[in-house]
Amino acid sequence: MRSDRGWSQQELADHANIDKMTVHRIETARMAATIDVLLSLTKALEIPLPELVNCPGIEKAD
Repeated sequence: MRSDRGWSQQELADHANIDKMTVHRIETARMAATIDVLLSLTKALEIPLPELVNCPGIEKAD
């Protein structure tokens, strides 16, 4: 999603207000993202959380 937008890791980090190394570690599966980081990424990318984590079975709670 980041590269589809033409953003560097630094640009995504800047938009999400997180560290570039956090983006790098998540993308290379060296760390799992916390919910706070995931929410920052969804805001930066303007996408819903299920789309970011690619889990079609996740649905909104009533």
